[in-house]
Amino acid sequence: MVGLTPSIYEPKLLTVLREGYRLPDLKADAISGLTVAIVALPLSMAIAIASGVSPERGLYTAIVGGFIVSALGGSRFQIGGPAGAFIVLVAATVAAHGVEGLLLATVISGIFLALLGLLRLGAFIRYMPYPVTVGFPGGISVIILASQLKDLMGLKLAGAEPGPLAPKLLALYQALPTLNPAAVTVAVGVIAVIMVLKRLRPHWPGLLIAIGVASLAAFAIHAPVETIGDRFGGIPRGLPAPRLPPISLAAIQAVLPAALSFTLLGAIESLLSAVVADSMSGRRHRPDTELVAQGLANIGSALFGGIVVTGTIARTATNVRSGGKSPLAGMLHALFLLTFMLIAAPLAAYIPLAALAGLLATVAWNMAEKHEFATLLRASKGDAAVLLTTFGLTLAKDLTTGIVAGFSLGALLFIHRMAKAVEVANGQGEGFGGVTLDRDVAVLKISGAFFFGATGHVGAALDAIGERPKGYILDLSDAAVLDSSGAAAIAAFARKAARAGARIYVAGASSEVARTLMRQGLRPPLARYRTSVEAAARSVRRP
Repeated sequence: MVGLTPSIYEPKLLTVLREGYRLPDLKADAISGLTVAIVALPLSMAIAIASGVSPERGLYTAIVGGFIVSALGGSRFQIGGPAGAFIVLVAATVAAHGVEGLLLATVISGIFLALLGLLRLGAFIRYMPYPVTVGFPGGISVIILASQLKDLMGLKLAGAEPGPLAPKLLALYQALPTLNPAAVTVAVGVIAVIMVLKRLRPHWPGLLIAIGVASLAAFAIHAPVETIGDRFGGIPRGLPAPRLPPISLAAIQAVLPAALSFTLLGAIESLLSAVVADSMSGRRHRPDTELVAQGLANIGSALFGGIVVTGTIARTATNVRSGGKSPLAGMLHALFLLTFMLIAAPLAAYIPLAALAGLLATVAWNMAEKHEFATLLRASKGDAAVLLTTFGLTLAKDLTTGIVAGFSLGALLFIHRMAKAVEVANGQGEGFGGVTLDRDVAVLKISGAFFFGATGHVGAALDAIGERPKGYILDLSDAAVLDSSGAAAIAAFARKAARAGARIYVAGASSEVARTLMRQGLRPPLARYRTSVEAAARSVRRP
């Protein structure tokens, strides 16, 4: 049955259809897709507005991008669309380069994501340190909450709202005298309804109910609050015609940093979402297929005027909990959203912006992994340092800086820990296999991963052994990893010992370790290889 093994790039939709897709599965997917669409409807518009674009662009993203992610992706349950994690990056890109620059950056990011998948780099995303994956959502949640305070409180700023966190908070503080009690009431009411329904009726569409109740109440009493219609003029019915954004070398160079940031965060966010779906369902996703699909979805979204697409953890989890069986649930979710735009788009004009701000405030609260954050602060100094570096730089600088700095610090700490785990034991004069060694022979056992980070530690240990005129036995049976730096350190020690007239035996080395040593020049007669310490001990006694 080898010929039936699916390709690593085969979409899960084809796998499901080949396995057999029945009417009960379609019914389950339709119910789940409708449930997810109800969650995605207000959330997509809210994320778009918070990102500095009009609300329909969030719907374009969920419809086009969400359909492609499900149709071509490597997960049975992944739901694609606009994500809260991108609000900060998208808003900054729009402020710097306008909507056309955002669309170009999204297309470029899509190309990069597809290339990551084609180069089979999806598995490497799993090596992101856990404190980083907790730290940057925490920073993003704070920034999202700060970005919603203006609409949540109905504030009127003297000028444009600053982008950086500290100036933003100062401007909002100075605008407090303009606070609108009606906006605060609407926002708090939305938050309260969402929280109550989540506790008492977790299977109800709390987000949509909260937004609907707030909109009806504000309309009924003519509350003095700004609505989507007031700011944006409503939602168009249907998708626009596809088109490419203006492309030039100068434009590409200008938006390239943003595109790289979209790529980094998109790969992390989408694959983390797929992992969450795996843990909930017991299935396994294909990471490289998923990245290719995410890339194509971003290109498709931008062609229709949408913003950045990624796998969304909350909507994906909702799909699994709602009984979705296949990628058709995500495709149907996109079609349900399109149906809303075709039929009921004018109703969106009555949604208060304060209601959407309250919704995003709950999103920000849920995004911050508070328990994990506190646990990591207590876990170890290293984990706490990585966590706080990622969190602090995400707030003070930007998301990309926070992730890169956190990852770099985590990698350095890992190298340090691994280097300390390498041991060099001196066994001179001990018996091996019934053979007794005299004091002029030393057995040096190197255990662990001997790589570039450990060369200083191991080199110092070898130098401290002292001279043994007859010879040395290097026991590498427990050396799990040996890179060129470690091999060079051993070769240098062997040459030094050989100049003093000592014989060198390498015992128990695996074939890969032996090849690495030989590439560094550790070949006979400089060194002789034996299968075990016992065999080397017998050889070193021969005249």
